Amino acid sequence: MVQREGRAERRVATLSDVAQRAGVSLATASKALNGRSEVAPATRQRVIAAAEEISFTPNQLARSLVENRTRTVGLLTSDLEGRFVLPILIGAEDAFGAGRVDVFLCDARGDAVRERHHLNALLERRVDGIIVVGRQTDPRPSLGHELPVPVVYVYAPSDDPSDLSLTPDNRAGGRLSVEHLIACGRSRIAYISGDRSYVAARDRVEGALGALDDAGLELVGEVMYSEWSEHWGRDAAAMLLTKHPEIDGIVCGSDQIARGAIDTLRDLRRAVPDDVVVIGFDNWEILATNSRPALTTIDANMQELGRTAAQRIFEAIDGEVTEQGIHYQPVRLVIRGSTIERR
Repeated sequence: MVQREGRAERRVATLSDVAQRAGVSLATASKALNGRSEVAPATRQRVIAAAEEISFTPNQLARSLVENRTRTVGLLTSDLEGRFVLPILIGAEDAFGAGRVDVFLCDARGDAVRERHHLNALLERRVDGIIVVGRQTDPRPSLGHELPVPVVYVYAPSDDPSDLSLTPDNRAGGRLSVEHLIACGRSRIAYISGDRSYVAARDRVEGALGALDDAGLELVGEVMYSEWSEHWGRDAAAMLLTKHPEIDGIVCGSDQIARGAIDTLRDLRRAVPDDVVVIGFDNWEILATNSRPALTTIDANMQELGRTAAQRIFEAIDGEVTEQGIHYQPVRLVIRGSTIERR
């Protein structure tokens, strides 16, 4: 104890103090507090208890130097609106754990020069890994393999098959949409999509048509392609119902399109879901839950994408074999009032 001005000041506890109190070596105490697997559970608990008893706080800077890690990860995105990057970021942070890893978010705004600038800045900060998030599921240019840290591409896959990419299974989502409408007793189903140039649009249509074919059904009319907007949903639904009034189900390529289609059905006095059921895609909650009725939709599980990306970064940092290629992640059906008939 050090005496100063009549008061005793407590010396800051060290890792050696923890080891001595727990009756283990310095190396074992370090491994136990860092969660290393080679420490027996009973020993780990004894070390943790000793650390708590003497109020030991690990020196994060010293630990980082020893492990040659900064406990930081970069998240590089082009999704300025945050429609996809925010839930992905939330999922990644959940997996990283509060206080264990810091995430630096950089928005390249779809500009290759700005993206390179942000990438260099992240590398200068010595981040342990990088998650790259795109604004659509079309392939994007790879950052290359000269980077000193692991990289995982999320939503927009890399155009290099030797990279690891995680993206929603849009074909499965399209199939799930039609299967749900068929389960609701509908057989005269139409499809309103967004921009045909998007891979997501084509994949969702492909899945939907496959489900119709498996059920021995044909799509009513042609797939209606245009923009991802409520305005297009209203116009397309009006055209379809004028030409094919027998339609009893509409699959929409996005929640925005579905909201527009519901508006038109209301204007035409076609009750949703009694006369016509409608399903969207994306589970954009502010749209889906405020629709009248609330919108059944396909959720791309963005938070789960973020969690999985974080886990892959952890595995690569720990030296585990990293997967390659595009991995299509499961989507899920969220049922609301637009497909549930009122009794």
